[in-house]
Parts: sequence; C-alpha cells; structure tokens
Amino acid sequence: MKKIILLAIIVCSTAIFAQATTPPAATTLKIGYVDSEVILAQYPEAIKAKSDLDGLVAKWRKEVDSMTQDLQKAYAEFQKQAATMKQEQQQTIQKSMVEKDQKIQQYKDQKFSQPNGEYFQKQDQVMKPVKEKIFKAIDEVSKEETMQFVFDKAGDVILLKADPQFDITYKVLDLLKRGKK
Repeated sequence: MKKIILLAIIVCSTAIFAQATTPPAATTLKIGYVDSEVILAQYPEAIKAKSDLDGLVAKWRKEVDSMTQDLQKAYAEFQKQAATMKQEQQQTIQKSMVEKDQKIQQYKDQKFSQPNGEYFQKQDQVMKPVKEKIFKAIDEVSKEETMQFVFDKAGDVILLKADPQFDITYKVLDLLKRGKK
C-alpha cells in the first residue's frame, strides 16, 4: 500500500514538475489506464486458458471428493462395527483412516498449495503467453497514444479517479482480437 501511494506521489509530482518546467511547445505527461479484468474476461485466448485451468481444477476436486467419500464410508463402517472389534483391530483401522486423511491432505497440497502447487505452476505456464501478448498490445497502444505511464485499474494500484478518455482498455482488447499481437 505504501508503495502504491509513493508511486502515485512520484507520478503526480513528476507531472506537476514537467508542466512547470517545460515550455508550452513541449509535450506534456500523458497517463492512461487499462482494466485487465475486462481484457481477461473478453480476450478469447485468456478465456480458453481460464477454461482449461477450470477443467483441470474440476478434475482434481472430483478426485478429492472421491477420496473424501471413501474415507467417510470407511469411518461410518468403523463406527458400526467398532463395538464388536478387538482393540488391536480398532487401532489398525483408525491408523488406516488417519493415513487416508493424510493422503487427501497431501494431494490437496500437491495440487493447490501456494506457490509450488501444480495449479499455480500450470496457471503460470498457461497464462504466460497470454499475458505477454496483452503487455505487448498495451505497449503498442500506449506508444500510439504517446503515454508515458499506463496503470491497471484492476490491479494492486489504486486508481481513485480516472478520466475515461485515458482508458485504453478497449483499444488494447481490439488490437488483441484483431490478432496483431
């Protein structure tokens, strides 16, 4: 948060200083912004990548649900028969159920733990080319519009007020959809 505020202060003070020190014929500082959530929601390659990831997550969740149901069935069966079992048999079954529960947790960790889980690795792998195309398009549009700074309205940078005339989201999205990036 402090970095964001510091960045905003630097940009604003740079703009004020640039306007105060440049002669009227010189160009002024131009700032634009994009809404990456809009781009990701409407860019076909990003939609496909997200769909692929969602399919993978659904498959993994189904596997976790299956393992959990197996554990619940084993526990229910144990509860029914516990009174008629010997102590050693009870302990063996309890140990087996604890191991099953640990396997479920290990599977969840392997798939979903941050940052080394398979989901996050796959997300980086699938989204990296999409993000590179988006950044190239942003760069190209910002050069066409002679913008020195471009913020992301959807990111961690807090954009408190923005004039819609500086929103280049749809120009970037148009460039991406035309397939030039």
